[in-house]
Amino acid sequence: MSVIFDIGVVALRILLPVYAIVIVYQCYAAMRRRRRPEKPLVTLFDINTGRKLPVLFWENTLGRSKSSDIVVDDPAVSRSHCVLLRRKEGWYVNDVGSKSGTFVNGKRTRGRTQLLIDDTVRIGDTEFQFRRGEEYTDKIRTNRFFSKVSQKPAMKSWKLMLLITLFHLFMCIEAVFWNDGSNPNSPMVLFFALAAVEWGFFAISYFGLKRVNFELESLAMFLTGIGVILLIRQVERSAYVQLIAAVVGMVIFCIIIKFIEDPDKSARFRIPAMIFAVGLLLMSIVFGKVTYGAANWIYIGSISIQPSELVKVIYIFIGASALDKLQTNKNLLEFMIFSAVCVGLLALMGDFGTALIFFVTFLLIAFMRSGDFKTIIFAVAAAIFGVTFILNFKSYIADRFKAWRHVWQYAQTDAYQQAHVLIYIASGGLFGVGIGNGFLKQIGASESDLVFGLVAEEMGVIIAFTLAVAVGALVIYARAITTRSRSTFYSISACCAAGLLVVQLALNIFGATDILPLTGVTFPFISSGGSSVISCWGLIAFIKAADERTYAVKR
Repeated sequence: MSVIFDIGVVALRILLPVYAIVIVYQCYAAMRRRRRPEKPLVTLFDINTGRKLPVLFWENTLGRSKSSDIVVDDPAVSRSHCVLLRRKEGWYVNDVGSKSGTFVNGKRTRGRTQLLIDDTVRIGDTEFQFRRGEEYTDKIRTNRFFSKVSQKPAMKSWKLMLLITLFHLFMCIEAVFWNDGSNPNSPMVLFFALAAVEWGFFAISYFGLKRVNFELESLAMFLTGIGVILLIRQVERSAYVQLIAAVVGMVIFCIIIKFIEDPDKSARFRIPAMIFAVGLLLMSIVFGKVTYGAANWIYIGSISIQPSELVKVIYIFIGASALDKLQTNKNLLEFMIFSAVCVGLLALMGDFGTALIFFVTFLLIAFMRSGDFKTIIFAVAAAIFGVTFILNFKSYIADRFKAWRHVWQYAQTDAYQQAHVLIYIASGGLFGVGIGNGFLKQIGASESDLVFGLVAEEMGVIIAFTLAVAVGALVIYARAITTRSRSTFYSISACCAAGLLVVQLALNIFGATDILPLTGVTFPFISSGGSSVISCWGLIAFIKAADERTYAVKR
């Protein structure tokens, strides 16, 4: 009988990597389906030349620049002249500080001006008639991610959820047969709790909120569940804390999507949100407990909170909600000051990994909004100066750089963690040694900062890289849906939320494997940490909101 069990466990280890690849593929395949064909929403008819210019997106930039959505070859038109945008009330045109102005029916516009069918719009010496969407014979550029549009879903949402639940079940079964052998029932108890959360959230989203798509949430639950189950053979209590935090994250996910349903209204809360974010970071400095050199944890009884993780979500909202001002004035000063305050406070806390994530996210937001390389160069120069200053006064940070790329030379001192990660990744091989059977869990921070190594050792390198691809591909998906999103607010927030997650992913994996210095940041959704998993669910809410299907009602 024991031989049969052993064969079954080995079969599971071989099956799970293939199964993980199938799930990730099906999630992203489903994201491409049930979308409208790439056809004009409305048409701009050039009265002078007779050309028909298709308007494909909810927000479209018009200008002389080749990067504009609608390029107008007219010397009198500014490089970025105006924006044609669609809202629930109808279509509007908004001049963005052009030299010659934007005119509707012969009158110069002031702010957003509504457009009706057959109205005329003049920019520079070019005059357009605003028409309904018309047949367009020329080839329309399409996004490669959505190159094959189909109204048929790749896989029904409940079937995808069933695949994910079975994967988590197989993980728990594997965890039952670990080397220690104590408390064999705990993984199965955890599985039923996890399955109840997953299917409860699915029922609320699909039947209560009537969401027409559930692929992004499925991917997030797949990753979250793996992180929860990995903890059952380390600290059982932490597994349930992680699961409860995931529930909180799901609630926040739904709240954020509802809150930013109207970006024009939600942008009014930008200043209060800014004050609240700075207040959270100040609380960390005043009340935070120093852990691993960073004062970024606040303890309330037995509950610990990491405010900087929650500020990530607020930071994306603030950066994206400043779009109207940035779009018209191209003035990043306010957001630059707020970013500098956040990064400075994180540096004072000693949380340099999170500070780096905030800084890179700032670069993404600043460049996507302004396209100004001078701002980026100035920010990078300031960052280099700051890093040099920090290395001179924070010796333990300098020690990490000293051990960087010299892992075996400092294997027993400053590179102790990275050395063991590399050793145990190798010992795990392609299929892993089994959940709970690894030795990396005996190393500090194995469930958080070093979790990529833990996954690779216990579940195999194939699954570890599959999970990394699952998170990394969010950038491709976010970039693809931006052309179809209802507002630039959604476009910027989705791309930057995905970018933040990928930067965090890269710092975690490359830091643990000595490709980059170890910065102490988490693997999104997988790493242990309630604040981290709540933050991740909050961030993907921005990606979800950018999908044009999100606010559609299921019939």
